[in-house]
Formats: sequence, structure tokens, C-alpha cells
Amino acid sequence: MSELKLPVFAPRIWQVGALCRAIADALEAKFNPVAVRGEISGFSRASSGHCYFSLKDESGQIRCAMFRRAATLLDFSPRDGELIEVRGRLGVYEPRGDLQLIVESMSRAGQGALFEQFLKLKAKLEAEGLFEAARKRALPLMPRAIGVVTSLGAAALHDVMTALQRRVPNIPVVIAPAAVQGANAPAELIKALSNLYLLTQEGRGLKPDFTKKVKKNGAVTEPVIDVILLVRGGGSMEDLWSFNDEQLARMLVQSPVPIVCGVGHETDFTIADFVADLRAPTPTAAAELVAQPREVWLGAIDGAARRLQDAVLRRLDQQSQRLDLTSSRLGRPSGLVGRQRLRLASSAQRLQSSSLHFLKQKKQDLQQLQTTLPDAMQRTLSRRDERLQRAALRLGLLDPTLVLQRGYAWLTSAEGETITSVRQTHVGQLVSATLADGTVDLTVSPPTDAKFLQ
Repeated sequence: MSELKLPVFAPRIWQVGALCRAIADALEAKFNPVAVRGEISGFSRASSGHCYFSLKDESGQIRCAMFRRAATLLDFSPRDGELIEVRGRLGVYEPRGDLQLIVESMSRAGQGALFEQFLKLKAKLEAEGLFEAARKRALPLMPRAIGVVTSLGAAALHDVMTALQRRVPNIPVVIAPAAVQGANAPAELIKALSNLYLLTQEGRGLKPDFTKKVKKNGAVTEPVIDVILLVRGGGSMEDLWSFNDEQLARMLVQSPVPIVCGVGHETDFTIADFVADLRAPTPTAAAELVAQPREVWLGAIDGAARRLQDAVLRRLDQQSQRLDLTSSRLGRPSGLVGRQRLRLASSAQRLQSSSLHFLKQKKQDLQQLQTTLPDAMQRTLSRRDERLQRAALRLGLLDPTLVLQRGYAWLTSAEGETITSVRQTHVGQLVSATLADGTVDLTVSPPTDAKFLQ
């Protein structure tokens, strides 16, 4: 019996473009229109107005495109990490053969997991005061050295070094390499920062090969860092997540010198941006903030030199004018002596004239005094004599003998005490009575009228 042979069917050979169109037609027929929920990742808006991003969840992701017409209808600004719901049509981008979702509408569906973690940590650190403007420090105008923390393979390092070399080629730069993406990135960034913190003090720190050493007193020493740049290029929220680490944020707060954070693009914000002393929109901008162009300083020096020269010339002119004035006043020494002699003669003449006038005035005063003095003395003596006569008259009126002449007597005891009352006497007492023309001794006798004694 012969073996039955089945016909062999060769697979159809597709053109690539035709296969892509066939897949697109199959997707269109089976799924479209479609609504999808997921977190935004890698969102970007082109200059044309079209938006490109990815939608993802724990198990997968899909590329999305939202054209300008639909993007203009958005009532919010999409951000990486946000949870959204989109409606659109699945298709295949034939030039690359990529599956993509053409988004026709978009709405918020809540916060994404990463974005919620970001907001939670941000609120916690803000409540602790780590974002306060009062703790932020001003950048030095002319740092002695600049520290840079980033990955050695990052484009941000090239941008920073190019900007610093162009603006301040004289300032040493110390690079502390660290991963800027991945699970180990936060720990490496913290270690790199701690190494740079040591170099902020004179005579301390590591000696990495990337350090530009400076000479001091003939010896090569490590430069003293006055400012630190923490930089990284742009990326999605997942790419920048290392800079949302809490331990890294607290390490930045402990920096002894100002820190400038230039992570991502202008629209990207991380926790490191909020705790740093200054946020820069890009790594290049961070370098420019700490590096005043050399031309600015040279221009300032030239301006100061011009001002100094003008001040010196003005001072010289003033002193020259003062010297000319002094010379005109001084003249020849003999002329000065002659003028001083004239002044001396004039002063002597005025002194002599004033002395003669003074003596003449005093002589006239003396003559007038000699004329008026006798009359004044006579008038004074007459007034004094009249006063004396009036006093003698008043004194005579008080003479007790005048009273005695009117028949009164002055009684005194044997001891010489004046008797003014009968109670001072007793029977048989010897008393003296002084009359106008003499004294009589008397003896007190009993009264004849008893009532009188009472």
C-alpha cells in the first residue's frame, strides 16, 4: 500500500508595510474604539503641539500619541505619574512598526502611585520646614571651588563642564561620581555628597582623580568647595525617582555650603529641587548660576580701575589748585615779613592810642570825684547827725528818772532785786526806794486794813 502524501502549503510572503496595515486593520476591527486606564510616563509636548507619552501599569505599557487637535481640548496639564483614562484607537505606526494608541480624549482618573508617593513625601518634609525660604542660602559670587554630583557618563556632566570652562576656567571643579538612576542611585548620591562635604573644610577630604588641585604656598592641596551642583538630564518620573528619596533630601539639608539642584528639564520637579538652596531649570543653568562669566568680572575690574584713575586725577587737580592758592598767598618771604611788620606797627599804634585814651578817661573820672567828694561827705555827715539826734531824743524819753520825777519810786530788795508786787514783800523786810533825787531805806510794816492783804 502506498503512503498518502499531503500537499505542502507555503506561508504567504508579506511585504512589511502590507503586514503592518493588516495588523492595523485587525486591531481596528477587534478593539477600536478603546478606553484605557494607566499612569503617564515620559510625557512630552512637541513644538508642533502633538503630545507623546506612554501609559503603564504593573504588568505592561503602551506608547501613545495625542495630536494637536485633541491636545488643545485638554483642561489640565498632564504630568508623569498621573493616573488617567484615555479614549482612542489602536493602530500601528508603520515607519517603525510600533503598536501605539492614538488618543482622542483624556481625563484624570486619580493620582498615580508614584505621584501619590511624591505628594506624600513632599507634604511631610514641608511640614518639617525643610522647604522654608528662611533656611535657603545665597550663592557665593566667586567660589573657591565648585563640587558636582552626577554620573560620569551623563550628558549633564558634559553640559556643566562646558559651561564652567567657558565662563570660569580659573575655578577648580571637583566631581563626585554617582549613579543618577536605579535602585542604588540614592545611596550613591548620598555617599558622593558626604565626600564633598568633607572638602568644604580646609585641609580635609578625599582626593579623587577628578579633582583639580590648586597650589598654596608652593604645595599642592585640595580646593575648598564653596558650592555644590546636583545635576542630571531630563527623563520620565521613573528616571528621576532617585531624587525623590527622603534620605537624600535630609542629606541635602545638612550641606554646609549652598546646593544648586539642576535635575531634569524646566517642567520637572523633584523633592531635591524643593530642599536645595536654589533650583535650576537645567544642568547648564545650574552651572551658569554659580559661575559669573569672566568677562563680567574683567569688566567690573576695568570699571573699578577707571573709577580709581578718575578719582586720583580729581584728587591731583584739587591738590594742585590748593598748592597754587597757597603759593599765591605765601609769595616771597621778605614780602611776608614786611606785611607782618606793618601789622605789628599798626597794632602798636592802636595799643598806644587806646592806652592814652584809657588814662585820660581815668584822669577825668578822678578829677570829677575830687570835686564831688567833699559835698558828698558833708551831706552824709549831716544825715548821720540828724539820725543821732533823733535816736538820743527817743532814748531820753525812755529814761526812768523822768518817771521818778513825776512822784514814782523804784523799790528793790536788800539783794537788789526789783519789787513789782506786794507778794514779793513780808513784814519787817528791808527795802530801798529810789526817788528822783536819792535813795531811802524802808521797812515793811503790817497793813492797817486786813482786807487789802487779801
